[in-house]
Amino acid sequence: MKEFETRSAETPAKTANGLWMLLLGLALVVAGPLSIIQNPEEPMQLASGVAAALLGGFILCGLYSLQPNEAMAILLFGAYRGTDRKTGLRWVLPWYSRKKISLRVRNLTSDKLKVNDKRGNPIEIAANVVWRVEDSAQALFDVDDFQEFVNIQVDTGLRDLASHYAYDHGEEHELTLRADAEDVAARLREELVGRVKVAGVVVDEARLAHLAYAPEIAGAMLKRQQAEAVLAARRLIVKGAVGMVESALTDLGERQVVELDEDRKAAMVSNLLVVLCADREAQPVVNTGTLYG
Repeated sequence: MKEFETRSAETPAKTANGLWMLLLGLALVVAGPLSIIQNPEEPMQLASGVAAALLGGFILCGLYSLQPNEAMAILLFGAYRGTDRKTGLRWVLPWYSRKKISLRVRNLTSDKLKVNDKRGNPIEIAANVVWRVEDSAQALFDVDDFQEFVNIQVDTGLRDLASHYAYDHGEEHELTLRADAEDVAARLREELVGRVKVAGVVVDEARLAHLAYAPEIAGAMLKRQQAEAVLAARRLIVKGAVGMVESALTDLGERQVVELDEDRKAAMVSNLLVVLCADREAQPVVNTGTLYG
């Protein structure tokens, strides 16, 4: 799991309630022209009216609004001065610059990547990642573009994940991409948490959204899966048939229906196994002689 150095950290910004500043700004903007109209020939009145109107406009320039799960990073000539997370109408000195950032949960579905699994088989893989910004300072100032950064790290994490697991048919007790989805998802989330931490991002959930063999080997792998399914079914049939034959011999012996020597037991076992394991229905045969001729 790759971790990068964190250089910034979010701090609360010193801002004011915007409603009171809005009222003050509007009052000055209105009062300035009114004072000039009342005494247009008075130089001091004219100067004070213009100054009041300019000050009101200056105050109004410092207003901004924040919705739930939004934040505003405050900067002074490029220097970070904190982040405001309080919702509603807010105000800061107009010479402070502002950068708004969303803290809402985001959903990312990566592109299908063609990679090699642990055994070198080419596969197609994609992931669905649920993430959100937790530290606005890191997201804005520690990486160039935090959304693009997350996209690239998801692709990189997927490639690394695929190299640690086989698509399927792993060794005994070995996790595989297809059979152990929950464990693979946990590993992917752990991988991504370390990778995107530098961007102030938290990964809430990560799961594989697409998993398949690459087209050039998909046909061969399908035949392999079909053959293994047939073998597994045969193995189950044989195991069940052996249990049924064993039960039949035991019941015949306990009930003393017929006494069978070893040769007749062998013949009976052979016939029962053929009947129980055959693909087609058994054809009855009428035996008019004996087992020995």
